[in-house]
Amino acid sequence: MDEDRKNEVYFLMCERKWVFHLLMIVAGFFGAYTYSVRGNVFCNAQTGNVVLMGLALGAGEWSRAIYYLIPISAYLAGAFFSELLPNPVKHRLPLRWDTLFIAFEMLMVLVLGFVPDSAPVQISQVAINFVASMQYNTFRQAEGVPMATTFATNHIRQIGVSLAKELKHRRSGVEADRKKLLLHLKMLAFFLAGAVAGTVLCRLFFGRAIWATLLPLGVILFRLVYADLVLEKDMKDMKPMGH
Repeated sequence: MDEDRKNEVYFLMCERKWVFHLLMIVAGFFGAYTYSVRGNVFCNAQTGNVVLMGLALGAGEWSRAIYYLIPISAYLAGAFFSELLPNPVKHRLPLRWDTLFIAFEMLMVLVLGFVPDSAPVQISQVAINFVASMQYNTFRQAEGVPMATTFATNHIRQIGVSLAKELKHRRSGVEADRKKLLLHLKMLAFFLAGAVAGTVLCRLFFGRAIWATLLPLGVILFRLVYADLVLEKDMKDMKPMGH
C-alpha cells in the first residue's frame, strides 16, 4: 500500500463523490422515466406505495392493496440481495460487488429499453424498484458522508440542517458543515439535472430514453473495473465506509 494511504484516510473508488454525482443523475432520470412513460409513478423509494396501500386498505379495496405488495416486495428483495452478495463476491471474484452491481444495473437498463411502450408498466416499475433498492443499499457514503443515491428527500433535509449550522457557526467558520452543505446541494442539483434530462428524452424517445443512463453508468463501471484490477488490487479486503 502506498505511503500516503497509510498516513491518511483513503476512500475507495466506489466512495468517491463523482460516483455519487453520476448515480444521482441516473436516479433523477429513473424518476422522470417511470413517471413520464411507465405509469406516472416514482419507483426510487417506497413511501408512496406504502401510503397508497394504506389508502386502499382503508377504502376496503383489498385487491388493489395487495397489488402494492409487488413493488414493495421488489424493493425489499433488492435490499436483501445487495446485503447478502458482497462477501461471496469478494471471496470468489477479482471485482467488488459495487462494480458488479453497476454492470447488472446497465444490463437491466439495456433490457428495459427493449420493452415495448405498450407492455404493462409494472414490468419497468418492478425492475426499477429492485435496482434502486440495490443501489441505495450498496452506495452508502461519499467520502465518509452518509448519502442517498436514489431520492432527494434526505438531501433537502441535510441542506436545511447545514444552513442552520452555518447560521449558528457563522463566526467560528466551521469548514466541515460548509462542505456538507455544498455536497448535499450538488447531490440535489445532479438529481434535478437527471430528472430534467429524463423528461426531455422521454418525450423524444419514449421507453428507449432509458438507454441514456448507460453513459454515466458506463463511466462508473470503467473506473471501478480499473480500480479493482489495478489501482486498488491490493485493497480487496477494505470495505467501503458505512458497510
